[in-house]
Amino acid sequence: MRFRLPFLGIIASKDPMDGLTKHYDKIAECIQIINDSVECYVTGDATCKEFGDLIEQIDTVESQADKIKRSIRNHLPHSMFMSVDKTLFFNYTRSQDNILDNAQEALHWLAMRKVSIATEYQKDLILLLSEVNDTTTRLGPALKATIELNNGSSIDREKTKQAIRKVRKHYARAVELRKELTHKIYNSDMEFKDIYQLTHFVDCLSEMAHQAEGCADILRAMLAR
Repeated sequence: MRFRLPFLGIIASKDPMDGLTKHYDKIAECIQIINDSVECYVTGDATCKEFGDLIEQIDTVESQADKIKRSIRNHLPHSMFMSVDKTLFFNYTRSQDNILDNAQEALHWLAMRKVSIATEYQKDLILLLSEVNDTTTRLGPALKATIELNNGSSIDREKTKQAIRKVRKHYARAVELRKELTHKIYNSDMEFKDIYQLTHFVDCLSEMAHQAEGCADILRAMLAR
């Protein structure tokens, strides 16, 4: 069994990995805003009064997340010893931030113009959103477990690997749901611009799950070092 010594805790008073958990918290906020937005969009009348407020909220959260990301990068001394490879650390930071970028783009595309979503597609859209939620939500425990393993506060390597596998499992399901929904939308009788708008929204949701799965892959690589 391999043990990782908490070198970082000895050399540095603050682990840069902890900043990633603060950045991840903003993803959870974005997910809630998208959930509220889709509910508002699907169930609302011709004009949804709350939708503009939700757009402002997600823009604010994304901006706050960008500040956290810049703080993480700008306050990382070049000479600092880290328990994980710095390239992996920066790659993870970028991929996690891409989740937020895609969440923001998804909502802006949904707000582009009002599209009447037929009842037969509403359930599929909500199922996809739920699976994207599960994929990104599972990333939080995987990140926390990886940090604990690498800083020496945990030695449960298998538990960490299981947390990472759960992210991949939900992503695989999200991919299947995206394919099914995209096929239905393209073969519908909707106008082309409605089809384009909805499929782009669906692609953005799917990309959120894809980036979360990419984050999980990087976390797994961190365990291998």
